[in-house]
Amino acid sequence: MISFASYDGTVLVCHERGEGPALVCLPGGPGRSSGYLGDLGGLAARRRLFLLDNRGTGASAAPLDPDTYAMDRMVEDVEALRVRLGFERMDLLAHSAAGGPALLYAARYPERVGHLVLVTPIVHPVGIEITEEQWCAQIERRADESWYESRLPDLKAWDAGDESRRLRAQPFFYSPWNEAAEAHATRFAERSAEAAKRFHSDMPAAERTRASLAKVTSPVLVIAGERDPGPLPAHAAELAGIFPRGTSIVLPGAHYPWVTAPRTFAEAVEGFLGR
Repeated sequence: MISFASYDGTVLVCHERGEGPALVCLPGGPGRSSGYLGDLGGLAARRRLFLLDNRGTGASAAPLDPDTYAMDRMVEDVEALRVRLGFERMDLLAHSAAGGPALLYAARYPERVGHLVLVTPIVHPVGIEITEEQWCAQIERRADESWYESRLPDLKAWDAGDESRRLRAQPFFYSPWNEAAEAHATRFAERSAEAAKRFHSDMPAAERTRASLAKVTSPVLVIAGERDPGPLPAHAAELAGIFPRGTSIVLPGAHYPWVTAPRTFAEAVEGFLGR
């Protein structure tokens, strides 16, 4: 483990795994530690992964000021980690909600980003919205699966704000939903409620973020899961289109493609990163 003090003195921890060129990895949630990323489908066999425990999660300390859970403030945690690791530029991977801090980091520190990989990221920080019609249509694609009828009420309840139904709703975020997927969802269900509550506060204007990202010259890969409720492949393509060197791909699976299609995921990321 690597520990360091972030900009406000909060002590954060980063876990190092694997060998090869470095790849800094940000977990989503919001409010989840890095444990659920695992070795990213075997990517640690080819890359030295630096997996950050977000503030208030895993081995990292909780901040004195809960307002610092906001994604805009967490950008400075990423920069503090870069300084601690001594990288002039770094390849950066972010999953799901961590797509927010990663996008804002690229907008604020474009010269510090080598390659950027966004895995099933949130897209609203740049003004892309997933409509109710799109969400429902994607959910209904799972209607022929045996668990669908029993878990659909859980998904609706969780989407309406009932956090107690979150684990029961997880089949919609894995494809296929099998023993390995259920084990992953169950083992890594925990997240910080305080971090999740504060994460979306004080978000910069989407138009300003888009304008900054349009000037980022680093290669960017946006990965969508074929059956992920969000982002859909069309949203991933729209996000990639903001960047001069952005591209998007669709992988088998849903929100956690490295869990259900590990080899395909690792090969896609390694092929993008190269060298």
